[in-house]
Amino acid sequence: MSIWELILAFVVVVLMLVALLANVLVLMCFLYSADIRKQVPGLFILNLTFCNLLMAVSSMPLTLAGIIYKSQPGGDQVCHVVGFLETFLTTNSMLSMAALSIDRWIAVVFPLSYHSKMRYRDAALILSYTWLHSASFPIVAASLSWVGFHHLYASCTLYNKRPEDRTQFVIFTGVFHALSFLLSLVVLCFTYLKVLKVARFHCKRIDVITMQTLVLLVDIHPSVRERCLEEQKRRRQRATKKISTFIGTFILCFAPYVITRLVELSSVVHINSHWGIISKCLAYSKAVSDPFVYSLLRHQYKKTWKDIINKILKRSSINSSALAGESHSRNISQLNE
Repeated sequence: MSIWELILAFVVVVLMLVALLANVLVLMCFLYSADIRKQVPGLFILNLTFCNLLMAVSSMPLTLAGIIYKSQPGGDQVCHVVGFLETFLTTNSMLSMAALSIDRWIAVVFPLSYHSKMRYRDAALILSYTWLHSASFPIVAASLSWVGFHHLYASCTLYNKRPEDRTQFVIFTGVFHALSFLLSLVVLCFTYLKVLKVARFHCKRIDVITMQTLVLLVDIHPSVRERCLEEQKRRRQRATKKISTFIGTFILCFAPYVITRLVELSSVVHINSHWGIISKCLAYSKAVSDPFVYSLLRHQYKKTWKDIINKILKRSSINSSALAGESHSRNISQLNE
C-alpha cells in the first residue's frame, strides 16, 4: 500500500468509528427522552440516524477493504446487496434532510398552524415517500445489473460494466442525481432561506425595541449597554450561522461526489483514483456531521445526554457504596470470629 492509500484507509476507519459513536448517542437520547420522542422532527432525525448507522456498518467497512486489497471484497452477492443499500441510504439521507428543512420552514413561517400542518401522520407520510423514492432507483439499477464494485471509489455502488448500456446508464445516473441531490438541495435552499428571512425580520423588531430601551435608560452603565449591543449582534448572526451550516455541510459532503460521478460519465476526462476515494469519504463524512448538526449540539439533546451520564454515574456510585458497605461488614464479621 502507498502512503496515500494508508492515509485514506485511516480516514475511513476514523469516519466509521465516529459515525457509529455519534449516531448511537443520538439513538440513546431518542430512546431515553420522552420529550424528544413526542416531537415530530424526532421521526426524521431517527430515520436519518438509522441511515447513517447502516452506512457505517455496511458501505464503510467494504470501502475500507476495497482500499486495502484493491479488489472487490467478498462475493458478487454481498457487493450487490451493499451497493443497493448504499444507493438507498444515501438518497434516504438526502431526502430526510429535506424533510427536516420543510418541518423547520412550517414551524417558523407558519407557527400558529404548525401543529395542524405537521402531525405524526403527516411526518409518517413524508417518510413513506422518502422510502419509496429512495428504493425505486436501486431497484431499477439492481434489475438492470448496474450495481457492482467500482475501483475508482473502491466501493460497491452504481456501476455499469456493459458498454452497450452506456447511454441508458448515463440517463439513469443524471435522473438519479437530479431527483436526489439536486431536489434535496433546492428544497433546503428554498425552505432555509425563507426561515432566514423570517428570523432577520424578528431580529430587526427586537433590535428596534432594544435600541429604544437603551435610549430611554439614560443612566444605564456603559458595560450593560455594550453587552446588549453584543447580544444584538450575536442574535443577528446566529440564524445565519445555523442555516449556513445546514446547507454548507450538505454541499461540501455530497457535491464533490455527485460532480465526480457525473464527470466520470464523460470518457474525455480522466479521474484520479485517489480523488474518487476522497470524494467518497466526503460523502461518508455526512454520516459523521449529521448527529452534531441536527441533534447533539442542540440544547435538548445536550441536556438529555447529561441526564444519561448523571444517571450512570449515580448508579455506579450507589453500587460502589453498596460494595464498600458489604466489604466493611465482612471485615467486621471476620474480626469477631
